[in-house]
Amino acid sequence: METIIDRTKWFFHPVLVFIFSILALALSLILYIHWYVEVSTGFREVVTIHNLDPGQFLESETWVVILVLSILVGMILVGILIIFIYSQKIQQLYRMQYNFINNFTHELKTPVTSLKLYLETFMKYELNRRDQIKYLGYMVQDVERLSENINRILNLAKIESKSYGGELVESNLVAAVERFIKDHSRLLKNCEINVHNPSGLNFPYHVNESLFDMLLMNLLINALKYNESEKPKIDITFELLKSKLHIRFADNGIGIEKREIKKIFKKFYQTGRVDDMTAQGSGLGLHLVRSVARLHHGKVVAQSKGKGRGSEFTLTFPYKTWAWIGL
Repeated sequence: METIIDRTKWFFHPVLVFIFSILALALSLILYIHWYVEVSTGFREVVTIHNLDPGQFLESETWVVILVLSILVGMILVGILIIFIYSQKIQQLYRMQYNFINNFTHELKTPVTSLKLYLETFMKYELNRRDQIKYLGYMVQDVERLSENINRILNLAKIESKSYGGELVESNLVAAVERFIKDHSRLLKNCEINVHNPSGLNFPYHVNESLFDMLLMNLLINALKYNESEKPKIDITFELLKSKLHIRFADNGIGIEKREIKKIFKKFYQTGRVDDMTAQGSGLGLHLVRSVARLHHGKVVAQSKGKGRGSEFTLTFPYKTWAWIGL
């Protein structure tokens, strides 16, 4: 019974309905033209046999009407195609948002459940100081995880509404990256991070420091999250090429499939299959990275040699030569 129902659903699939609609419309136009040609041929034979005036029966404007009709049908076909593509994108967006809500709810529920468990442990048992400190450390980690997820949503809303506060201040980008790694060493303690600056320049650039830190956090945490190596490694390289500053973040993680590279910066996009609801991640981290880069007149691109071969994210900012000469 289920097999019959599945087959019935297949016949009503949007792609098949779209194809059948296009074929039906095209076939109707072809049949009309064929019918007209057959009728015209019959009229010509009657006119010839009875020696009648062809102008009374065969108007030359008829072919113009057919041409206009063909153009209108073509426009209808294009309209149907646009509506079909738009509806498919809407469905895909719905699935992505559905996955985002499920995954984000899980991201919030997990630390809350963990906090509740630790608090109940404190209430039921007398713990020594060592165990108290250990559990309190776990609780702080859960709170930080909650705060990070909530801030990610709030920051995205502020960025997209262009209401994010804070001024752009000149910062030494190399020092800013090194400071960030040092300040968040506890979160990144299991990862080997190396900063490479072959030119030895400071690379001053006007940035919103809180947004730039958010950008770094998302890139580094993303590199750790999608890494199955025994020792995660990230190499950050500063390079100046053709009046553009390139900051490359190369990792030894699981890599990115070629078909996903252009999609990973989209809002709500998650790795995995969106159609069967198995996508993973919140789908906001890399979208935030791209948004912050654009706010600083830059861009971000991703590269990967494939699954299991690591990834490389490159931030590119416009950079004037005179801005660093003599520094």
